[in-house]
Amino acid sequence: MNRLDQISLGKIVVIREKLLDAQRNGKKIYRFESGDPSFDIHQDIKIAIEKALKENKTHYIPNNGIPELRDALAKKLNNENGLTKISDKHISVTNGAMHALYVVYQCLVDEGDEIIFPDPMWTEAVENARLAGAITIGVELRPEDGYIYLAKNIESKITSKTKAIFINSPHNPTGAIVPKDELIKIAQLAIKHNLWLISDEAYEHVLYDGGKHISIGSLIPDYDKMISVYSFSKSFAMSGLRLGCIACTNETFNQRTAKLLRCTVNGINSIAQWGALAALTTPPEWILEMNNQYRLRRDLLLEALAGQDILVPFIPKAAFYLWCKVKEGIDPNHLSEEMAKIGLGNAPGDCFGESASTLQAIRIAFSCSTQMIEQGVGPLQEFLKNFK
Repeated sequence: MNRLDQISLGKIVVIREKLLDAQRNGKKIYRFESGDPSFDIHQDIKIAIEKALKENKTHYIPNNGIPELRDALAKKLNNENGLTKISDKHISVTNGAMHALYVVYQCLVDEGDEIIFPDPMWTEAVENARLAGAITIGVELRPEDGYIYLAKNIESKITSKTKAIFINSPHNPTGAIVPKDELIKIAQLAIKHNLWLISDEAYEHVLYDGGKHISIGSLIPDYDKMISVYSFSKSFAMSGLRLGCIACTNETFNQRTAKLLRCTVNGINSIAQWGALAALTTPPEWILEMNNQYRLRRDLLLEALAGQDILVPFIPKAAFYLWCKVKEGIDPNHLSEEMAKIGLGNAPGDCFGESASTLQAIRIAFSCSTQMIEQGVGPLQEFLKNFK
C-alpha cells in the first residue's frame, strides 16, 4: 500500500467543502469550522507586494529565502522570541507552516521512529509525521488540567524509539498556553533523553486576556536539536500567501532542509516574501486590534453557549477556537452533522485525535468575521435549545 493511502484528506477539509457547496447553492453558512483569519492584510504588505511586482522581482530567488527576509526574521526571533543563537543562516523560508512541518519530519524521521504529540492536535501536524514514516504517540490533554501539555505525561510515553517531542503553544484546537514552568520541564526532558524538540508557534501573536507566549527555544538556546516553526498566516492574516519558516542551529538538519527545499519548491514565491518582509514591521496596534476582535467574537460565542449543558467550552486566552466538551450520551459526530445541516460550521473532536477527552468534543472557530459571529449566535442558541 502506498503511504499516502494511509493518510486522511483531513475531516475538516471535507466538512469545509460540504459547507461551501451548500453556500454556492444559496444556503446561509456560518464558517465556524475554519481557522482562516477574516482580516485583510495590512496596507503596508499590499504596497510591498505591488512594489516588488513593479520592480520585476519575479525571478528565481535563493533556495532558503530572500536574504532580506531571513535577516529580518533572525532579528525578530532574537529580539522578540529570545532565540539568541539564531542567525539568518539558520532560517529556511517555507510555503506556510504546514510545509515547514512536512520538511521537518522528512528531514528527521527514519521509518518507525516515534514522535510524541498532544492529543487533541491539528490534524496535518500529525499526518505529515505519518507521511514521513513516523509512528505518532498521543498524550491526552485533559480538561481538569486546563488542557496543558504536561511533561510528566510526555515522559510516560518515551521509549527507545522516540525521536522527537512535538509542542504547539498556543494550542490548536484548545487555545491553551503551556506555562513557562512546564515548558522548562519539557525542555529538560528533551535534553535528558537527547530528543529533538519541534515547536509549532503559529499562534504566537493571537493572544488576549493576559495570555503570554514564550518560545521554548529561548529556554534552551544552546540545544541544537531545537526546531522552531513560525507562520505568517495567523499573525498577519496572510493565510493565502503561504509563508512560514523554520529556525534551527543544527548544521546537519539545515543541510537536509536545503536539499529538500531544492527538490520540492526550489524557492518560495518571491513576491509573497517581499510582503512578508513588510509584515514584520507593521504597527503592533494592528495586531492588537485583530486580537480585540477575536476576544469580542469569543465572548459573543461564550454568551450564546451560556445556560445550556450540551456544549461546555474551555475559555481560551489564545488562538481563535472554542474547544467544547460535548455532554455525555450525545454523539459528537451526530451533533456536528446536525449543526452543519443548518449551516453551522464546526469540527468534531475526532478530527484532532483519538483520546477519550478529544473524541467527546467539538471545536468552534471564531476566525470568521465579527458580523458572521453576530449573525450566527442566534441560530446556534436555537439549535442547542431544540436539540434532542
